[in-house]
Amino acid sequence: MAALLDSIQSPADLRRVPRAQLTQLAAELRAFVLDSVSRTGGHLSSNLGTVELTIALHYVFNTPHDRLVWDVGHQTYPHKILTGRRERMGTLRQLGGLSGFPRREESDYDTFGTAHSSTSISAALGMALSAHRKGEDRKAVAIIGDGAMTAGMAFEALNNAGVCDCDLLVILNDNDMSISPPVGALNRYLAQLMSGQFYAAAKNVGKNVLKVAPPLFELAKRIEEHAKGMVVPATLFEKFGFNYIGPIDGHDLDSLVPTLENIRHLKGPQFLHVVTKKGQGYKLAEADPVAYHGPGKFDPKVGLTAPATPGKTTFTQVFGQWLCDMAAQDQRLVGITPAMREGSGLVEFEKRFPDRYFDVGIAEQHAVTFAAGMACEGLKPVVAIYSTFLQRGYDQLVHDVALQNLPVVFALDRAGLVGADGATHAGAYDIAFLRCIPNVAVACPADEDECRKLLTTAFEQDHPVAVRYPRGAGAGVAVQPGLQALPYGKGEVRRARTGEGAGIAVLAFGTLLYPALQAGERLDATVANMRWAKPLDTALLLDLAQRHAALVTLEEGCIAGGAGSAVAEALHAAGIDKPVLQLGLPDLFIEHGDPAKLLALQGLDAAGIEASIRKRYPDLVPRTAPTLKVVG
Repeated sequence: MAALLDSIQSPADLRRVPRAQLTQLAAELRAFVLDSVSRTGGHLSSNLGTVELTIALHYVFNTPHDRLVWDVGHQTYPHKILTGRRERMGTLRQLGGLSGFPRREESDYDTFGTAHSSTSISAALGMALSAHRKGEDRKAVAIIGDGAMTAGMAFEALNNAGVCDCDLLVILNDNDMSISPPVGALNRYLAQLMSGQFYAAAKNVGKNVLKVAPPLFELAKRIEEHAKGMVVPATLFEKFGFNYIGPIDGHDLDSLVPTLENIRHLKGPQFLHVVTKKGQGYKLAEADPVAYHGPGKFDPKVGLTAPATPGKTTFTQVFGQWLCDMAAQDQRLVGITPAMREGSGLVEFEKRFPDRYFDVGIAEQHAVTFAAGMACEGLKPVVAIYSTFLQRGYDQLVHDVALQNLPVVFALDRAGLVGADGATHAGAYDIAFLRCIPNVAVACPADEDECRKLLTTAFEQDHPVAVRYPRGAGAGVAVQPGLQALPYGKGEVRRARTGEGAGIAVLAFGTLLYPALQAGERLDATVANMRWAKPLDTALLLDLAQRHAALVTLEEGCIAGGAGSAVAEALHAAGIDKPVLQLGLPDLFIEHGDPAKLLALQGLDAAGIEASIRKRYPDLVPRTAPTLKVVG
């Protein structure tokens, strides 16, 4: 008998499957997800947990006419497989292949692009009200989970939706997990009171005792229903104006399908509480959902294994070690993360300094203002946050930190291109959006050792400083022990031009210094490690401008408003008219793919840098043919 999954090319095919066979389909789909992710890498635990829920949603709702809006986005592999993309799963997160997140351009079933959390209710509400306004009979469903209910934006949307005349269903996929273990009072309220074993066990004990006396049993049932409203999440969500239903087992299709069928006919805002298990069906992922959140390629029979030879030290590891070392020296240091303990390198810090570690949940705005409050009281907060996530706390950064000139250090991980996660997670804009804010400084370390030193420099300042560094490893420069700082706001010349004539000076900001040095050898160009996008080392800049015929700026960030723009502004302010070639990320969103390949395609590897300079300044460089291969 042919596998059920092979016969499904769209949800229309799924809806023709007899309900009795859905459990078999779930087993096949879960096995396919596990096999597929083991071959490509990607998000695993969260997707194993949404198999039955995904089947039930597409089985009951008339997708894509009815709108499904997935939150966070990394729980949508089963959704992609059931919506005609099964054959392309081998291209997942690769250049030109499927995105790891929902994308409107990729499929009509991806009704809303998402990869940052807590946006689903707002988007689905907008869709539901649009349908109501246009007189269209369609449903809108928001599936929110993985800790996304801890964010304020979700509650802003709930507050709005509860008073709206529209058909909206919010499904809380309660797996008691975000990427890191969940935190906060709300999570405890949802998970411990309702999803935990205490409530169910207590209820079952009462039933067993009272079944011997039927009248008392019926009375107890009525009391239970009344008491339930006082302790379970129904109280909270019904106060928002929703009809609360649940919790139900998110892996039981015999519960999911009829429940969703009933809800589909209800009018007004509905809230369904579904309890799932992250990593469901794969024991290794169930036991350690964090490790299996986003694994690389692996053998499912063996599980994750340590590499035979340890890789280079990553910038994240450099930061994590620096944070522990600085905390041991300075009692004022506190570490803050918005639910990214593992990703930001804070695991060891939490173990060693638990009373100085603060995970505030998926709440970037709160994280920034929380840090500001601590800084007001004489502490020295270090906010470990991805560049892309700091965008969510921009107002707080401006008004609560910078305007008050508070000494908060922002450790910006994932600056620049991030590879497989694509445009939603790329840290392309931090230089541009930070350097325009008064009081804020921006450091751009070129390698691992410089990253540690610039973190120390940042911590020593009495105003806000951001230190941006990329995902993964850099040039492999050995990290020196100690807590040595570098001069604030000062760069250095790493290669001096040797030939005659004015020639070219390349001003590198960050890790692109190393390909710049390679290109500099081919071009006999001066290469400067600028280190700081703000404050700019204007003394070094003006000296280079006076001694060279043209300048080139280089950054792994957007050209518009970036470090190259800062150089042009400084030259203009000094009354110097000097040609400047600005190299960086173009004014477009760059897709997912291998990071080195993506940089090469943007002309930001050594060959691309050389080619761009030769094209712009052919008369200022040696007339020799490049030997480096230009990619793209």
